[in-house]
Amino acid sequence: MMKQLILALLAAMLLLSCANNKTDAPGTAADATTDLTDEQLLDSVQRCCLDYMWTGADPTSGLAYERIHLDGDYGHENPAIVTTGGSGFGIAGLLVGMERGWIERQKGVARLQRIVDFLSRADRFHGAWPHWMIGSTGRVAPFGQKDNGGDLVETSFLLEGLLCARQYMNREAEAERLVAEGIDSLWRSVEFDWYTRGGQDVIYWHWSPQYGWEMNFPLEGYNECLIVYVLAAASPTHSVGREAYDKGWARSGGIRSEAKPYGYPLDVKHNFAEEKGGPLFWAHYSWFGLCPKGLKDQYADYWHVTANHAKANYAYCQENPHHYKGYGPDCWGLTASYSPDGYSAHAPNNDLGVITPTAALSSMPYTPEESMAALRGFFARRAWLWGKYGFYDAFSTDASWVLPRYLAIDQLTIAPMIENHRSGLLWRLFMSCPEVQLGLRRLGFTVGT
Repeated sequence: MMKQLILALLAAMLLLSCANNKTDAPGTAADATTDLTDEQLLDSVQRCCLDYMWTGADPTSGLAYERIHLDGDYGHENPAIVTTGGSGFGIAGLLVGMERGWIERQKGVARLQRIVDFLSRADRFHGAWPHWMIGSTGRVAPFGQKDNGGDLVETSFLLEGLLCARQYMNREAEAERLVAEGIDSLWRSVEFDWYTRGGQDVIYWHWSPQYGWEMNFPLEGYNECLIVYVLAAASPTHSVGREAYDKGWARSGGIRSEAKPYGYPLDVKHNFAEEKGGPLFWAHYSWFGLCPKGLKDQYADYWHVTANHAKANYAYCQENPHHYKGYGPDCWGLTASYSPDGYSAHAPNNDLGVITPTAALSSMPYTPEESMAALRGFFARRAWLWGKYGFYDAFSTDASWVLPRYLAIDQLTIAPMIENHRSGLLWRLFMSCPEVQLGLRRLGFTVGT
């Protein structure tokens, strides 16, 4: 009994240490937190990470800031920018908090209503929100000169989180029914068919009222964007047919791959990274709601696509061909994040010696033992890596580099993906959407148990 009490106190102290922003040196020795159970560690990490979207959110919109720099240095970036896709991940995290009792349900529902109201007033372009918005106004904040209109990929990540929330609402409670109805209205108004650029057999990422289709980015697989085709097929009002999926996303069958990095079949060609796999966010962004277990079509077994991607990334970090300091069984994971030279899409073909905690932690459903070892390894270094919203975005032991900074698109996938490992909550909610089940059937998917 006494030991259990001590461990409970340690867990509570760990949560309080979310405010600890020390960045002294890359420590390696384990501290008292190694006595905490796996469940206590998972609780602590999930709570701190989802707090980025709870207490750390923009007060007007309720959405997630694109970035939070605890050092206050944003350079030329506007700290008032909120992110569309990252907020979709954050909404899923709020549901985790509500389900586990960390967020009072009534307060969580009120936050969701604020988000829905804001999104209904914000700038939209044929139903799609922009990549970035100003949180206080809802006006578009250009991601680039020509990227100042609708972003269908970011919109789809947002919708994925919103649909999970819709399914989580109790329609017999008036406040929750209103949230669900608001989400349903937003979902039905997204014009997926517009983004086929006049009926082409492919979906396009961007459209701008000033620049039209000049971004010219057709969504052809494989990367993080599969959810766009699933939702486009599922749309009850602006659906896109299977031809776009087969001819566009699947490249008329050209998406198939025989690559088996470290013996793990990828099934699909990873864009620009076919041999060893792309950055690990490709196994997270579409997949925090879309469940890959038993999901197959004529091109792939999507458990292979996701789980083998993570396993190959782990194996690469163990091989460590560049001999970077720190890589090992308790310190692995390559994905897009900050680096000493700015933002970079870290992957085996772009290994800069930078480890990004979300890569291993958000892969928990695929690599539970390896991800848990990484979690404990990161905690052993927490005097260097841990701050208000959990582990900092990225670090390099080799370069003795870390900054007390966070990115929403990295921090906010952690709580939902860990929860999918623990209970399957987000997978269960999203896959319960009747439109999603219909959309998957329209695209030729079979769904397992």
